[in-house]
Parts: sequence; C-alpha cells; structure tokens
Amino acid sequence: MQLSTRPYNLLERAIADGLRIVVYRRGSEFVVRPESLGLRAGREAIETIQPATGDRMTIYLDDLEGFEIVDA
Repeated sequence: MQLSTRPYNLLERAIADGLRIVVYRRGSEFVVRPESLGLRAGREAIETIQPATGDRMTIYLDDLEGFEIVDA
C-alpha cells in the first residue's frame, strides 16, 4: 500500500494520541495500537502492540491492504 499525505497524517495522529487502528493485511484484520512509524530493513514499518495480549508486532506498509482509525 502506498500512502498519500492524508493517511500518513491519520497514522501519525493515531500514534500521537494512542488510538487503536484496524489493519487489513493478506485477508486478515488486526486491531492494534501503533507505537511508532519508521524504517526497518529499508522498508517503512509500523511498530504496534496488540491491546488484549500486549504482543508486539511489526507491520510493513507495503504489506497493507488498508487501515482505519478506531474511534475512542
């Protein structure tokens, strides 16, 4: 997924405000709390935490089919 300015802004706002997001990847849906956005092994990645279990997960932007902000 190639993000334009608006989705980047939404993702950065979710990180800053501690909001959860729903991520769609490979036909699966994950509800996570994004912690940071940066480069990992030359790819853009979101470092996340799964709120229910506390598990950490790295999600690469080029693997995403889409994402949505979950209302607080």
